Amino acid sequence: MSKLILCGFILCLLSFNGINSTSHTCSKNPEDTSACSQDGESESGCGCQKNRETDSSSRVDVNENQLEPEASEADSSSANFDADFPRTNQMILVEGGTYTMGTDVPIFVADGEAPARRVELPDFYMDMHEVSNAEFEVFVEDTEYKTEAESFGDSFAMDLFLSQATKSKISQAVKDAPWWLPVKGANWRHPEGPDSNIENRMNHPVIHVSWNDAKAYCEWAGKRLPTEAEWEYACRAGKDDRLFPWGNKWNPGGKYYGNIWTGSFPNENTGEDGYRTTNPVTEFPPNAFELFNMVGNVWEWTSDWWTIRHSPLVVHSNPQGPKNGKDKVKKGGSFMCHKDYCYRYRCAARSQNTPDSSAQNLGFRCAADKKKLPSYLEHIEL
Repeated sequence: MSKLILCGFILCLLSFNGINSTSHTCSKNPEDTSACSQDGESESGCGCQKNRETDSSSRVDVNENQLEPEASEADSSSANFDADFPRTNQMILVEGGTYTMGTDVPIFVADGEAPARRVELPDFYMDMHEVSNAEFEVFVEDTEYKTEAESFGDSFAMDLFLSQATKSKISQAVKDAPWWLPVKGANWRHPEGPDSNIENRMNHPVIHVSWNDAKAYCEWAGKRLPTEAEWEYACRAGKDDRLFPWGNKWNPGGKYYGNIWTGSFPNENTGEDGYRTTNPVTEFPPNAFELFNMVGNVWEWTSDWWTIRHSPLVVHSNPQGPKNGKDKVKKGGSFMCHKDYCYRYRCAARSQNTPDSSAQNLGFRCAADKKKLPSYLEHIEL
């Protein structure tokens, strides 16, 4: 039987990793090709695979003076408090098993969706919800943590949601995805640039967080990021041969189970599913494992380094991904995904970014080993 874990809030921090990013933005002036992207994105991409361009030699680690606690220290008073907002940091015990990861009918071959292979996993815990702005804010206030988007001074966002004042200050865009812009002052507190805020979106997923930021939060929480294998197992929720957590139809019976792009991408999002950008982390029906928004809403970071080489010849026991790499795996798709343009809101679909990259449609949730759950968590039978 699954167990619901009502978590006292958990906070985290980070020692930044070095930066390795090769993609570039491209000038919005058609006559200027001096800074065009060198990273190819597979056909039908929304642009959100584009990585941060930066020179690591000029970077200052804004969190270098913060001491990283052991996981057991998450039992501190800062991890246990009565908040003035509904908590969304609950966890579910996911019972392990053997399942079919990936697919033999890939939509994007270049993404390494294939081949289908058998994977065996032990029991683990998974956050019921994506980490919200409210939860992330308490972490930041407790640790004075500064995200990489804040440190670098910019992050990627979509032009359709920016004010004219913000767009007027931008001179570059991503090649082949001119709607995807590097916005000065865009970060988790200001998703669409400095003239935006999250005042009415505290229960929405935190965005503009890098893999490094997500890892920091989870570690402070006494948790960790899920592996790609755990994430996909949790997404499928017992349905090996299905596109989505609930089946093969996106909105069976005319009912929406998730938030993607409705309308003509990238010009108009009708909000037919109720939202034009992100939705609250508690919105839409959960899957059979009681997990919300496993597809759509925002991309979610996993712990794995990116690879497109997978063997179908053996049963993989609790795979952790490659030991090193350049990009990290993200799963689930986002509100920017559309079947005709970025059909990656499927459990088997996957994408990648460098660990320091951040964007308007990129968030995360945490996981935990069954035997390493922090003691401050209170167990309640569902």
